[in-house]
Amino acid sequence: MAARSEARTAMSVRKRGRALLVAGVAVAAAGGTAAAVTLDGGDSGTAGASTLPPATAQVQRSTLTDTETVDGTLGYGTETAVTPRLRGTVTWLPSAGSTVKRGQRLYGVDDTPVVLLRGTLPSYRPLAPGVEGADVKQFEQNLAALGYDGFTVDDEYSDSTADAVREWQEDLGIEETGTVEVGRVAYAAGDVRIYEVGGQVGDAAGGQAVLSYTGTTRVVTVDLDVDQQRLAGKGTAVSVTLPDGRTAQGKVAAVETVIELGGGGQEQEPETKLEVTVSLADQKGLGTLDQAAVDVSFTAEKRENVLSVPVAALLALAEGGYGVQVVEGATTRIVPVETGMFSGGRVEVTGDGLAEGMTVGVAS
Repeated sequence: MAARSEARTAMSVRKRGRALLVAGVAVAAAGGTAAAVTLDGGDSGTAGASTLPPATAQVQRSTLTDTETVDGTLGYGTETAVTPRLRGTVTWLPSAGSTVKRGQRLYGVDDTPVVLLRGTLPSYRPLAPGVEGADVKQFEQNLAALGYDGFTVDDEYSDSTADAVREWQEDLGIEETGTVEVGRVAYAAGDVRIYEVGGQVGDAAGGQAVLSYTGTTRVVTVDLDVDQQRLAGKGTAVSVTLPDGRTAQGKVAAVETVIELGGGGQEQEPETKLEVTVSLADQKGLGTLDQAAVDVSFTAEKRENVLSVPVAALLALAEGGYGVQVVEGATTRIVPVETGMFSGGRVEVTGDGLAEGMTVGVAS
């Protein structure tokens, strides 16, 4: 579904309003009783007897919202591929859809586990006594979270850390060296859900991805054009319509600029997009849906406590701008107005003497 904008409605209304004005002028020229919609002296309104409009509506005070609805995908977020750093033979792989938590085996090489830990810094060097740095602290934080103690969580890999590592290695059933080789652990931001298994048991480890994973919480991803950036402020509330018609409430959790390479030949230019991730608080309300196409409604703007009338109440004025036909008993008068937000078939209006509860004419 393409994005739907109230701005387009506004354009069509303006065209319609001009058409009404031209029609009035044409009738007057033909000798009829109708006259062009106009004001005398530029004051706030001109009273006088006239034919009552075919329909009326009330001036309302309410909250208007400017929304756009776009296509989205419900799933578990972006996939991350995993390529073994340990050399040897792949001896164990998880099943797609399974969950791996901190401290558990992500996959196996030479009948030893590669362990999932939490962090953003990848394993890039062996960890042994005397090594210092942010990667040491990240590893020690995980070791402590798994229940091992006797060392200080800091950026120094001490002899005490090595003792705790030997205990950890014993529990894993691997050689108790007190050092952590590159590739023994794999870091992710949290627990992971196996998205796809790309390798097979018996493959040589290293050189190609053996699996890919996502997060464990369902989210909605949306691709927006750059000119829709106003919709995607972090923390912005959105509404998600599920395939069965139910709605779920969410918030923009992350916005990332991505470059989509053209796939239609050399003449197709790369396209810049905004990849928006929407978090959903009520995971149970999603039922068993793992993946689905959904509609995502973004609120671009909200106008609270404003006066509004149906869009069809707007009249184009000969002097320029717009007005509404205020109905007072058997008479009518034209009140010029300034328009604001268009939303849900109504338009925000302000004007001298305009008040909540007034009756205005509406085109049939």
